[in-house]
Parts: sequence; C-alpha cells; structure tokens
Amino acid sequence: MSASLNVSEWDSFVAGFRQKQPGNSASTSGAHILQTSAWATLKCNFGWSATRIVARQQGRTIAGAQILFRPLPLGLGNIAYLPKGPLVDWSDIEQCKYIMSLCDEVCRAHRALFLIVEPDLANNEFANNVLNTLGLTPGTQTVQPRRTITISLKTDQTDILAKMKQKTRYNIRLAERSGVKVRIVTSETIDTDLLQYQDLIESTGDRSGFGVHSAKYYSDAYHLFAPTKRVALLMAEYQGKPLASLMVFSYGGRAWYFYGASSGEERERMPAYALQWAAIIWAKEHGCDSYDMWGVPDEELDYLEAEFTSRKDGLWPVYRFKRGFGGELERSVGPWERVYYPWAQRLYKRVLAARSGDYS
Repeated sequence: MSASLNVSEWDSFVAGFRQKQPGNSASTSGAHILQTSAWATLKCNFGWSATRIVARQQGRTIAGAQILFRPLPLGLGNIAYLPKGPLVDWSDIEQCKYIMSLCDEVCRAHRALFLIVEPDLANNEFANNVLNTLGLTPGTQTVQPRRTITISLKTDQTDILAKMKQKTRYNIRLAERSGVKVRIVTSETIDTDLLQYQDLIESTGDRSGFGVHSAKYYSDAYHLFAPTKRVALLMAEYQGKPLASLMVFSYGGRAWYFYGASSGEERERMPAYALQWAAIIWAKEHGCDSYDMWGVPDEELDYLEAEFTSRKDGLWPVYRFKRGFGGELERSVGPWERVYYPWAQRLYKRVLAARSGDYS
C-alpha cells in the first residue's frame, strides 16, 4: 500500500529507520541526513520541490523515498533526484521493487525526464546486482562525492588521535601551541559569524577555483538544523581574527563535514587541523559513531597514495589533507538512473555539458 506522509510523520519514520545493506543481514546506521525534511526544505528554498512517498504494511511504514524535482527551462519538464535513498530494506528485493515503482509513478506525475538515484550503499557486488535487478542503469552524472574518508568515533579521543598520521597529530598540537583557538558559534553571534564564514568561503573559492553557495544558502542550512542541535559552525581564530571555519552536521549516529573555508592567512599556525579536530570532538560528544569527511578524488587507494604529493588539481589537495586524519577510504555505489524520455535526457546532457548543475 502506498501513501504520503506529512513532514512530522516523515521525520519520525526517518529517525527510526535502520539501514540494511545487500548481502548483510545486520542493520547499520540510520537514514542519511539528505533524506530529512530539513534538507528538502533547504533545497526547496533554492529552486527545487520535494515529494515524499512511503510503503506501508499492516499499518506500519516500512520504506520511503524523498525525491527532489527541479524544473527545466522552456517548460520541458523536470529532473528528479533521489539523494541517499530510497529508505528500504535492500535485502528484500520485492520491497525494493515496490518502492521504486512508487518512485516511477511520482516522477511521471511530475513530468520528470529521468530520475537520478544515489543510494546510501557501499560499492560492492550485492549492491550493483540489486540495482540492476531493479532495472536501473549506472549513471555518469555524479551529484554527491562518490568516494570519501570516514573516521570511526567508536573509541576514545586518545585512540582516534593514535590512528592519525604523525604529521597530522603534530599539526593539531602545533595549532594549539601557536595560539589558535576554536570556538563553536552560539546563537548570540551567529549572524555576524555567518557573514565571516561567507567571506572565508568566497576567499577559498577564489583561491581554489570552485563555486560556492550564496550567503543565504549557508544561513538557511544552519538555521534549519540548529533547532534540533544537528549542526555546528566552528571558527578557528588567532588573536580574535577568523582564519578558518567549517559547518558539521549530525544525524542518526553519523556526522558529515559538508562545508569548510579558510582565509589563507597564518597558515603556518595550522588552523585547519585544529578546526577538524574540534569538529571530530563535537561529533563524538553528540553521539556519532562516524565522521564523514565528504569527498576525495574517485581513485583507488594505491593510486591516491602514489599521486597525492604531486597532484594539485581538483580534490587532490583535499585528499592530502584529509588522509592524515586516519579514516577509511570508502566508495559508494554512485549514481543510477531511470530514464523516462531518452531523447529529452540526451538533450539535457548536451545542455549540461555547457553549464554546471547544482544538486548537492
């Protein structure tokens, strides 16, 4: 039986969801933060719309999906995007087929040309077989980073530090000795600090050549998750001057480092290392078992380790920094697609080749 839920009901379902991955009978961490209603609200503030569907059995919600839609120019229809979902028992193929059939119905009703699905699944044979069985095809348009580094927070701080590279531990201590202070922004100063954060991230974007969101986007992201204490804005400062900042999110026992920025000044004081360590401590204190550093080059470990000292392009400098914190390299199953109008999708991809999209 299919149905839709209001925001409160959806959030209750998401909060209680436990992930079951193909080939593994044990449940793991719960739903991804990108499937929360707060994340959908954030995207809806910037040109998207959202629809939620669920499957029920004997009056109980057993599976669901939050799908985002974005209109194309000239009334050509919409693109549909399902980030880190659906929320389903991946070991139950019939349940998977049913929830995907509901997704297809909703997408067609919204005049979607195609659906991009990025499941919250590790890349392995079981996951690929399930997605193939569902009639999905591997996509080429990755929206969220496919490869990341995740730090386990299940042990104490001493053990977490011990698993880091020696140079990273040294830099964390150097930052402290050099007078770098990290503070967690409070409601009393949030408006001023968000402006400082925007200055930092625009400076970072200019230096590194990547795009950044608007000030309103980061402000909305913070204010949507702050009431439930699922976000923190951290500022690393020297003598009161902001040097680096990041926004860390938590949900369902996991934490994510989505947004970070630095001024480029006083780099010898290693403010970015102090900042990450403070974020890790915050995540652990908020009951998280893992800290996702969110995005490194999509290459195998041997190649990453052989090339990171010489590569300066793309995410390579990011990998050089993140590898030092001692996490595990992980790769998701990536994007999969359901195409409803092949000709329209081909046209869209030609247009996309000339301009970058925004799905994150």
